[in-house]
Order: sequence, then C-alpha cells, then structure tokens
Amino acid sequence: MAEILVVEDEPSLRLDLVEFLSMRGHDARGAATAQELRAQLSAKPPRIIILDVGLPDGDGFELAREIRATLDCGIIMLTALGEADDRIKGFEAGADIYLVKRASLREIEAAAQSLLRRLGGVSRIETHTADLWRIDAEQWRLLSPGDQSVKLTATEYTFLSLVMEQPGQPRSREELIRSIARPVPHWDNRHLDAVVSRLRRKVLKETGHELPVKVIYGNGYAFTAKA
Repeated sequence: MAEILVVEDEPSLRLDLVEFLSMRGHDARGAATAQELRAQLSAKPPRIIILDVGLPDGDGFELAREIRATLDCGIIMLTALGEADDRIKGFEAGADIYLVKRASLREIEAAAQSLLRRLGGVSRIETHTADLWRIDAEQWRLLSPGDQSVKLTATEYTFLSLVMEQPGQPRSREELIRSIARPVPHWDNRHLDAVVSRLRRKVLKETGHELPVKVIYGNGYAFTAKA
C-alpha cells in the first residue's frame, strides 16, 4: 500500500509496528536513531514517517521540522508526551497526526491509512466484506444486514477488522490482544472477552442482529458469517 518508515528507539515497539504494518500490506521498515533516519531518507524516501520524539541522538520536533523542509511526506508523531502543549508543538513542527504511545497497533495503522487518503495515496475506502456484514475503515462503522450502522470504538474496530479479514478462520487471543492493547501486559483474556461481550450486546441492541462471532476454544475468535 505505502512505504512507511518507523523511527523509534524502543526495539519491541519498532519491531511490532514494522511487523504489523507489513502484515497489513505496507512496505514498512525501521530506524532506531536520527542518524539511521537520515540515511534511510537519502536512500529511499518513504510516503509516511512514524516519528518518536525522544530519540537518543536527536529531538523529534526538530527532526520533524527538518523533514518538512526537505521532503514531501506524511508525518505521524508517536510519543509518550501527551499534554496539549506537546501536541501543539508537534503540529507546529510539521506533524500531520499526533498519537501517544498507548495507541494500539491497529489504531496507528488506521491513522496511517487516514493520512494516506489525505495525501492521495489510497484510491478507495478499505472495506472488508463478510456475507452481508461490512466494516467501514474510514468512519469506523459496522454495517449489518439491512445496512443498520453501528459506530465502533477503536478497540471494537480493531477486533472486528481482524476477525472479518478471513471469515471462518480463527484469530488467536494472543494476536488479538497484541493488536488491540498497548502496553500488552495491562491486558489479558478477561479484558478481551469483556470487549467482545459488550460488542455483542451493542450490535444486538442497535441492529437487531446477533453478531456472528464465535469463541474457538483453545484458540481465539472467528467471524462465522459466510464470505
């Protein structure tokens, strides 16, 4: 879909993001320092840069200004600094989107997709279809048979987009939790089950339809409507 450079000095987060973005079809690669960032920009400029503020050899805000002055690309700032003044500073430095590090992997990828649409890099709305159920990636809505619309939270959207990609094929609990939650240690199976239980009640109340998601014991969850 797009070339994305993840500039993050925390190895686990950098590797998780590169792996997840690659799994979602992007050409993703990583850089751990400002020096590596500059080298990669010279070799192969990306369409989007996901940029950490606190790099060991450079200030992310200054790097954003440098990138904005020399390169036409999208910038997503990903940082632990979440105060209003920090966000304003990020936007003034040239960031298109400002996210804090508690954002899930799927939320970060959704932000990249949104930015690509603004940059003209995506020609259509990404929509997964499973039987008569559809998920709208632009407005974060679930459309049921009969086109009733259910507005989704970021967590609900992440869960459904994963299980609806391959109807009938189970997604493991580990994969779902890893994609939904950051930091992962704050989540467990009970959190995931609670999300699914609330989502089932919400969909039934707002559409009159049972959500076709089944527990696969010993594995995870699967979307069971016919593709």
